[in-house]
Amino acid sequence: MKFNKKELLSGGLMMLIGIGALVGGLQYRMGTLARMGPGYYPVLLGALLILVSAFILATPSFEPGSTDSQPQDRSWSLRPWACVIAGLLLFIGLGQYGGLVPATFAIVTVSALGDRQNSLRAAMLLGAGITLLAVLIFHIGLRMQFPLFAWG
Repeated sequence: MKFNKKELLSGGLMMLIGIGALVGGLQYRMGTLARMGPGYYPVLLGALLILVSAFILATPSFEPGSTDSQPQDRSWSLRPWACVIAGLLLFIGLGQYGGLVPATFAIVTVSALGDRQNSLRAAMLLGAGITLLAVLIFHIGLRMQFPLFAWG
């Protein structure tokens, strides 16, 4: 049995990014929960990313049926990279000119299409659900000044 190297590498990379966000956020004023400073979210998200990556690293999975006699498929696809980058670019453009709803729906839907196992229907349902969650959290709950729709 062999450890799933992709999972271990991705967990390690997530931990490095979390540490970077946490250390970078400590350079700014934290504030309080009622009056959050500019360092509050980076530190909070960095700590959460470190925690999630620690769980990933603490519970490694094994590659199913992997033996030394079976060759591994080492090819990688550009599709996941292209979909995530396209989703980010769409979020930037639609966030500025379209608003929270189209930007969130676009980033989630297009990024989900990077996984070959996701159908267009599944990606769109995921996009709709995350968009609803984003509206509830950011627009209604936190009252952020990000318009839901900003056409025109």
